Amino acid sequence: MSEPIIVVDNIHKSYLMGKEAVPALRGVSLEIQKGEFVCLMGPSGSGKTTLLNVVGGLDEPSRGHLIVDGQNLVSLSENELARLRLDKMGFIFQNYNLLSNFTAQENVEAPMVLANVSRKERKDRAHKLLERVGLGDRTHHYPSELSGGQQQRVAIARALANNPPILIGDEMTGDLDSETGFAIMRLITELNTEGMTIVFVTHDPRMAEFAGRVIELQDGKLLNGSIT
Repeated sequence: MSEPIIVVDNIHKSYLMGKEAVPALRGVSLEIQKGEFVCLMGPSGSGKTTLLNVVGGLDEPSRGHLIVDGQNLVSLSENELARLRLDKMGFIFQNYNLLSNFTAQENVEAPMVLANVSRKERKDRAHKLLERVGLGDRTHHYPSELSGGQQQRVAIARALANNPPILIGDEMTGDLDSETGFAIMRLITELNTEGMTIVFVTHDPRMAEFAGRVIELQDGKLLNGSIT
C-alpha cells in the first residue's frame, strides 16, 4: 500500500454560536493514501464539509493534528499555509467561485500568477488545461457567457493550474444536471487514474459511486470505516 498523503489525527472542531461552543467534529482520525479517490458523505450538519475544509487547510482545527504531504498544517503560519494550498491542493466548489470579470483563460491563469509562473508559461498551460476539459474554444469567454457545466470545467482547469497532488471538491456537481454531473465525475476519475489524490463531498449517492472509498460522518464522527 502507498504511504498516506493525508493523516487526520483526533481532529476536533467547534464553532462559537453566541457564547456557546458547538462541536462540528468530535475526534476524527483517518488516513488517505496517495492516489486514493475518497468521498465524504453524511446528513446536513454531520461535519463532512468542515472535515473537508480542515483537510484543505481552509479551516483550523480546535485541536488535533493534520499532516498533508509530510507537513503538519497545525504548526504552519498563515503564509506557509497559503503557500501549501497553492502548491499542493486544487479546489473545486459547488458555486464555481470564478472571477466574473476574468475570461476563462484568465481565471485559470490566476493561481499561476500567485505562484510566480512566467507569463508565457501560464498562458500556454492555461490553454492546454482548457483544451483538456473540452473548452479550448471558450478561452476568451467570461463566466456569464458559459453554462454551469462549462463554468465548472473552467474551475477544474483552474484547480489543476499548479499541478497539485491533491484535488479537493465540495459538492462540485450539486448545481449541475445529472448528465453534466456524470461528465464532470468522469473527468475527475480520469485525473485520479493519472495519480491525483481526490477528496470530495457529495450528497448524491450516484456521484459517490465514482469513489474508491466512501467515508460517512454523523454528528461529527466517522460512522464507518470504508465502503468500496
